[in-house]
Amino acid sequence: MKKSVSSIVILISVFITACSGGPDKKAQIEEVVSKQDAKAEQIIQQSIQAHGGELYEKAHFQFTFRENSYRFNNDKTFFEYEFNGLNKKGDSIQTVLNKSGVNVWENGKSLELNEKEQLIYSENLNSVIYFATLPHKLGDQSVNKFYEGTTTIKGKTYEVIKVTFDQEGGGTDFDDEYFYWVNAETMLIDYLGYNYHTNGGGVRFRAAYNPRKVEGIHFQDYINYKAEVGTPLGTLAELYESGKLEELSRIETEDITLVKN
Repeated sequence: MKKSVSSIVILISVFITACSGGPDKKAQIEEVVSKQDAKAEQIIQQSIQAHGGELYEKAHFQFTFRENSYRFNNDKTFFEYEFNGLNKKGDSIQTVLNKSGVNVWENGKSLELNEKEQLIYSENLNSVIYFATLPHKLGDQSVNKFYEGTTTIKGKTYEVIKVTFDQEGGGTDFDDEYFYWVNAETMLIDYLGYNYHTNGGGVRFRAAYNPRKVEGIHFQDYINYKAEVGTPLGTLAELYESGKLEELSRIETEDITLVKN
């Protein structure tokens, strides 16, 4: 894997000059960083278009993930996500999440949820929909994007984008960090990596496979790999190419169908 360092060299050069040049040179750094962030935003917007673009804004689909049924319904300012499946005890569970909050039924009976339970149910459902519809939600205002340069993976060129989240609007895992490798030719996200801090933390890398279009929206599955806790996200692609990541699971979105309103 070969990584471009041109953007890093520019930043270092401007920074060194700024240290001896006062406020004017500091402004130069801010301008360079701003341009980098603008490029990251442009690439993500192009990727959103490549994956489905405006079709995401009015999309109603259902799919199967790990033998459970999921549904997402977007209508511009409205959204509703739904889960139907079984819990570990074999009870039937239905979860519905929208702007009004989350509601859960167990064996057809509505559950009274405390604040912690509401977060658990909503985050579990939202997480599945988030990954199934990537990169749709990367356009949200709470998402911060940073351009990390270019790299090659298996002979293909990728634009590397780092993503962080604001605490407000960023969910309970707002402090997680993501890297996205965007195919420079197709603008599709072929790889992604992230770290998380719950339950002792961890680092994951996902490689996309089985791409397909359903009613104009691009869906794909992922091979999910594990890296050592603390592994820098920028090194994951190199570790992947050298076979140093451990495969954990397959993220397979099956039986995707359009729901007719």
